[in-house]
Amino acid sequence: MLDEINYKIDEDNSLLILDDDEPFLKRLSVAMEKRGFDVFPANSMADFGRIIQDVYPNYAIIDLRLNDGTGLDAVESIRKKKSDSKIIVLTGYGAIATAVAAVKIGAIDYLSKPADANDILNALVFSNEGKPPPPVNPMSADRVKWEHIQRVFELCNRNVSETARRLSMHRRTLQRILAKRSPK
Repeated sequence: MLDEINYKIDEDNSLLILDDDEPFLKRLSVAMEKRGFDVFPANSMADFGRIIQDVYPNYAIIDLRLNDGTGLDAVESIRKKKSDSKIIVLTGYGAIATAVAAVKIGAIDYLSKPADANDILNALVFSNEGKPPPPVNPMSADRVKWEHIQRVFELCNRNVSETARRLSMHRRTLQRILAKRSPK
């Protein structure tokens, strides 16, 4: 599958990956090394702080929610060190409002977890060169609806009544939707 994608990474191929899910971090690090990146993995904001002192990554993959902090702080730190870094934000919690905030402070794109290494590569490499190929597994219509509801819920400061009013939905219906897990 690697040879099906034609891509070109910059001469500065440094890639910082920040994720507190250790197995995912290891798999993604190996996958990105195979694709030609010089990978600097970090599984906490403390590790990130040590790495960012010496490395100004040209590319970064940042998880939004970490055990010891938020990926938003990492995005801002990278932007201060190297303003033209290509930063992808990963989110596994369906909080698109937070992902949008990350894009506003400098991330070039965001992806839902679990993200395929090729989808991440496409987001990193094709950000300035036109459109990447379409995703292999796009979100379902039910997932898009769920993401929209979650976004409005976050924008209403997690107030169920206000969210229901803005979505023109009965409050109990909204509560049932929020109690369920996200659709695939």
